[in-house]
Amino acid sequence: MKVLTSPESVRLWSREQHAAGKTIGFVPTMGYLHEAHLSLIDLAREHADQTVVSIFVNPTQFGPGEDFDSYPRDEDRDLRLCKERGADAVWVPAVDEMYPQGYKTYVEVNELGKHLCGANRPGHFRGVTTIVSKLFNVVNPDVAVFGRKDAQQARILMQLNDDLQFGVKILLGDTLREPSGLAMSSRNVRLKPLHRSQAPVLYEGLQLAQKLFNQGERSAEKLIGAVRRHILQHSDDATVDYIQLVGWNDLEPVDRVTETSLLALAVRFGNVRLIDNILLEIS
Repeated sequence: MKVLTSPESVRLWSREQHAAGKTIGFVPTMGYLHEAHLSLIDLAREHADQTVVSIFVNPTQFGPGEDFDSYPRDEDRDLRLCKERGADAVWVPAVDEMYPQGYKTYVEVNELGKHLCGANRPGHFRGVTTIVSKLFNVVNPDVAVFGRKDAQQARILMQLNDDLQFGVKILLGDTLREPSGLAMSSRNVRLKPLHRSQAPVLYEGLQLAQKLFNQGERSAEKLIGAVRRHILQHSDDATVDYIQLVGWNDLEPVDRVTETSLLALAVRFGNVRLIDNILLEIS
């Protein structure tokens, strides 16, 4: 496995793979890898000849007072896990290479970031779409893999890929969960023991909404209300940022489920913000 640091070395590696007739699968990450990240590497390897993983905690997607400085990092462990999982290359760029002094260019996808995490984290998705555009330009992948847990992000990046004509095949990996049902996240390590024991109520609430939906409930108010009540009744420490039901295509709030819709939430336990979601699909 090659460990690459400069954009030039990544471009050279990419050109060599394509010149040899090989396809490239790309897994962008912010590191502190867990099994969900590793499953994305597996998916990339299934759909491409060579797989490259990037590890970069992107400062432009963190707002003032957010957890950029405390975001967990362990580069040596990440490199070991990537090698064990069969990645062919890992790109570990430095912040000053991605955002050198005098940097002024940003990429933004309009409309899709108005709600959900975009409403509570202004500028967050501009940072995401900017860094992914830069990563795509350097890696030039044939396939890129993202997780369904970050559903709004995934939808925005699909739009970015289409609108800017990167020509990358976007694949979405399923949300992996701990035995308790808690969605795997690098931030889980920062949960206090009490909060970790309470955090599974998020997925329990979503499952309750899924059950109601399967029984014919289509009202956003009732589905959201069921999730909110379950969380607040079963956790004294949960602070709800949002629970929203939006259409999958436009990410706009809906009153009723008439097409495939995303039921998403963000909840804080102490200073740790967790997100989760389910897709409600109309047959």
